[in-house]
Amino acid sequence: MQVLRDLSFDLPTGQTLAILGRSGCGKTTLLKIIAGLLDADAGSIHIAGRNVDREPPQQREAVYLYQEPLLFPHLNVFENVAFGLRLRRETASNVRERTSRMLEYLDLGAHAGKKTGELSGGQRQRVAFGRALVINPSVLLLDEPFGNLDVETRAGMQQLFKKIAGEYGITAVFVTHDLKESVLMGDRLAFMDDGQLRVFGSLDDFVRDPRTGMQAEINFWKSI
Repeated sequence: MQVLRDLSFDLPTGQTLAILGRSGCGKTTLLKIIAGLLDADAGSIHIAGRNVDREPPQQREAVYLYQEPLLFPHLNVFENVAFGLRLRRETASNVRERTSRMLEYLDLGAHAGKKTGELSGGQRQRVAFGRALVINPSVLLLDEPFGNLDVETRAGMQQLFKKIAGEYGITAVFVTHDLKESVLMGDRLAFMDDGQLRVFGSLDDFVRDPRTGMQAEINFWKSI
């Protein structure tokens, strides 16, 4: 069964590509192929100018975040964030400095010694972001990361991501089935349907494409 077809895109450093699409359209498959968790039948993947087709996931400089934070329940918040740095055999002082700085940035400093089970959903997602960002990956792959959060927490995490992306110069692919979230998150916008991806040149192009539902949304609010 062919999931993705004739798919190609490039993403400038420091930008977020938001991909809108319904469940089952191929968004998750795309992210997993980029991350090296699934093999593509054809084509090639370049990250930061480097062909990574033959590289294992841990060497691709790509971090994949799911809806569920997938934290280590036996480790406290500090050690969860520090995990990637310890895998890279960073010095103890570097691990301590970089992890502490990230925790303070994410307003998690006071929770450093807590187990992740003691945290709220939004706090756990921030820990997951911290663990991903502290190793400074070339690309962040976000698979509907806020889908399981309540409306208020989700809005807070969206704003936090925009802040982090701007200040850290993050390059990210953000997939979602939520129309408003795609527009909020993306510097560039794309739509996926039946395994095919269209990347739009502008927000106006995105609005005009009837498949995105954006114009219908605008017309609805105008009619109220």
